[in-house]
Amino acid sequence: MIHRKNSARLAGLVGAAAVAVGMLSAGAANADTFVPLPGGEITKTLSDGSVVTVRLVGESATISPSMGSTPVHRNAWVSGSAQVEVSGNAKGGKIRPGYVVGCQVNIDGGGVDGGVEGEGSWDGEDGGVGAESGAELSLGPGQAKSFYLLDLEKADDYGNEDHSKDNKFKGNTGSVTWADSTIGLSGCGGYAQARSFVQVKVETDNVKSIVTLWGQPFSIG
Repeated sequence: MIHRKNSARLAGLVGAAAVAVGMLSAGAANADTFVPLPGGEITKTLSDGSVVTVRLVGESATISPSMGSTPVHRNAWVSGSAQVEVSGNAKGGKIRPGYVVGCQVNIDGGGVDGGVEGEGSWDGEDGGVGAESGAELSLGPGQAKSFYLLDLEKADDYGNEDHSKDNKFKGNTGSVTWADSTIGLSGCGGYAQARSFVQVKVETDNVKSIVTLWGQPFSIG
């Protein structure tokens, strides 16, 4: 199931779920499990004195039973909102929300410590997560992969269809919200976790910088 927000097609993955934390209704076998998440906030002062604040608010996940009732499949619907504020004379920037998913691996540290593949660039610049857009995740023990949520469709300079992982904003503030975007995982016979991230690129009159905020890891079974 794919929902649209800000003309974005949220990348979804097919899968099924194992039960994680307490049930919505006591004794309800195969019921969805709602997991509220704390989100987070990070502040960075740029070299020109501008202050960038990135927040993750309203974050949650709903863990759903497996359609095939197999332990190697997971499925979750995730929601949240990324908000950016930049002080001073900001030109704007770009926002890329996504998730990293791990199978029997510790993703508490985020970045390379969390097993994210391709850490280190945003279109060739330092500081990015290096995730792909719209991946179907199949992981074995000790593996982790990340993916971006957004897939914005637009015409390029030649009228052809183009896709972007960024939600652009102008000026000092920007945001992007997603609802019930599907995270799917197959092939993992052990415990699995997921964790959100928000990657933001901001530009002022004098500086370009990248800031990444990580959410709290949560179990998907």
